[in-house]
Amino acid sequence: MNDDLAALQSRVDRTNELLTRMLAEVAKTPSTHAIFVDAGYLYAATGRLVAGTEDRRAFDLDAEGLIEALIDKARQIFADSRLLRVYWYDGARRRIHTAEQQAIAELPDVKVRLGNLNANNQQKGVDSLIRTDLESLARHRAISDAALLGGDEDLVSAVEAAQGYGARVHLWGIEAPEGRNQAEPLLWEVDSQRTLDLEFFKPYVSRRAAPAYEAGATRPTREDVRFVGAQIAAKWLSARGRESLVELLPGHPYLPGSVDQDLLVEAEGLLQYSLRGQADLRRALRDGFWEHLQTQY
Repeated sequence: MNDDLAALQSRVDRTNELLTRMLAEVAKTPSTHAIFVDAGYLYAATGRLVAGTEDRRAFDLDAEGLIEALIDKARQIFADSRLLRVYWYDGARRRIHTAEQQAIAELPDVKVRLGNLNANNQQKGVDSLIRTDLESLARHRAISDAALLGGDEDLVSAVEAAQGYGARVHLWGIEAPEGRNQAEPLLWEVDSQRTLDLEFFKPYVSRRAAPAYEAGATRPTREDVRFVGAQIAAKWLSARGRESLVELLPGHPYLPGSVDQDLLVEAEGLLQYSLRGQADLRRALRDGFWEHLQTQY
């Protein structure tokens, strides 16, 4: 009996020794954090805050400088933690990187993940990418803290999934000129909230100058403008495909705001003439655009 007790005690002592070693190793392992950026939210909110517009074409964003600033901010907040990487989520036609997205992807410690863009320039699939990454990293204990820069209510499930595996999720927001730009259910679910203000973003956002057209330029005819509208429609269809056309057609005769703005800007560039305030020419432009698309359906 004494021998059995001695053997049992020996096993207990061995187990305690192993646990002590394991806890010592855990104590020496630094915490790890990652930054998750919903670029759609970032561009819209910073554009509105700094440049007064959500239209990406109206301002330039120094993504490299801003990412460095976000990393520095995280370093201050998670002082005893190391950065895993920055995840940058954006949309692109057919998930093909734009030149800007490619440049961001080449930055150190940055991973670009692309959802799709529909005919209305709306991101599709980005929220599910964020959830997949957050959940996977938390499940594998790759991160202890996640800084999430976003505002969509659909991110609630991503937050809950990561928290279910023990990670803490910290929501970062962008100052709104008025009201809120983050969903309340998302604010309720996270472990902490922080708002980055105008002064934080000012160095990284600059408004583009409006294109200048020669004064006294000859006013194009309605047929000229209609033809340009058809040209742009052909280019639009080639770039986006029939799937986007199917999404666009139910809105006829109206165009989504983002598509209409793209059409206007490109037409003015081709015509070298401003169509602002020219209601009849704007109608001719849209007519030409729609007529070409309808012939292709």
